[in-house]
Amino acid sequence: MSSLSSRALSSIGPRLLGAVLLPTVLLLGACKAPPMDEQDAAGAHAQKAAEEAAAPADATAGKATEAPPVGNCDAEQVQSLVGQAYTDELGGQAQQDAGAKELRVLKPTDMTTMEFVGERLNIEVDEKGVVSGVRCG
Repeated sequence: MSSLSSRALSSIGPRLLGAVLLPTVLLLGACKAPPMDEQDAAGAHAQKAAEEAAAPADATAGKATEAPPVGNCDAEQVQSLVGQAYTDELGGQAQQDAGAKELRVLKPTDMTTMEFVGERLNIEVDEKGVVSGVRCG
């Protein structure tokens, strides 16, 4: 019986090998790289998707990257104040001369915000109350 079963296996072996090998070879042949045109199209599609994902979701979100408005303040008109003792009257006149809608007096120990307001005049004073700088923003 062992000689019969070994003969049967030897005759089945090539058939079994062919039945397994042929589909494997066909599947591997189908796994080749896509043509370059398809790769280029896929790359372009991926690039477009990445750009859309990086774009702002709506029109108001895009405004955050725009420069702030410049405003009407002109600090060049009041640079002569540097070195003078600050008074409220001096500040009011400087605001008017600079064409500013707002006035901010900054002392050495004052905390300040960093937002830019183009219609605001900033008068910097030292610890003795003397004007040390004038700028808009």
